[in-house]
Amino acid sequence: MNTMILRLNRVWRLVMTGFCFALFGLGGLLLSTIWFNVLLIAVWDKARRRRIARRSIAASFRLFLTVAKRLGVLNYQIEGRDILRNEQGCLVVANHPTLIDYVLLASVMPETDCLVKSALLKNPFLGGVVRAADYLINSQADALLPACQQRLEQGDTILIFPEGTRTRPGEAMTLQRGAANIAVRCSSDLRIVTINCSEQMLDKESQWYNVPSVKPMFTISVHERVKIDQFYDANSQEPALAARQLNRHLLLQLQPGTLPLSGINDASALS
Repeated sequence: MNTMILRLNRVWRLVMTGFCFALFGLGGLLLSTIWFNVLLIAVWDKARRRRIARRSIAASFRLFLTVAKRLGVLNYQIEGRDILRNEQGCLVVANHPTLIDYVLLASVMPETDCLVKSALLKNPFLGGVVRAADYLINSQADALLPACQQRLEQGDTILIFPEGTRTRPGEAMTLQRGAANIAVRCSSDLRIVTINCSEQMLDKESQWYNVPSVKPMFTISVHERVKIDQFYDANSQEPALAARQLNRHLLLQLQPGTLPLSGINDASALS
């Protein structure tokens, strides 16, 4: 009897996971094709329009997560929610185990900026979202650091996943040095966030229909705010060396137990 109940529960979660993915895609299209175009016409001030767009994205993500939770697809908890909501003028650096990490974090960071891949601009579901929110594009190397500097100085938070892509289960974490370079060259503090999923779901090797045998729990933990002056003194230290040292610290914080010199992808550093 218990086995039958577990099987039925898994089938239910499979169907509801498909429904949630369809809902997410539809929501992205509606925001991009209707709501953001309304904002473009009705709100002339670019900064105000961007702020409204980001708050709209956060609200839609909260709705999506509420639906997914009530349908039994997943559970989640955010330890330090208020810290993230009120954070200003720093980089928020997180590991990236699953497809919905950005959704989980942005749902409680209503005005966060984000460093995203240029490929998302071509995504029919998310391209309009990226443009309306005026997110930073990581392919624009020459303009990236000045843009980050400007936004940090005006009090924005910038969400970055320094792995650059989702972690592969069982493999050692590797970090690109973009986040560390931005922190050093923009003299920005960092807030460290770790994301853990109790089951293998929505990772680099899983399709949406690979539903685990039990409902997954996503746990987001907000950690220390790293002061950049602990790693970089502009008067006595080279930025590249400081970025390497900071990257090692981030690696140890995001994946405890990693050897200090492993997982450093020097080739990915911003010049």
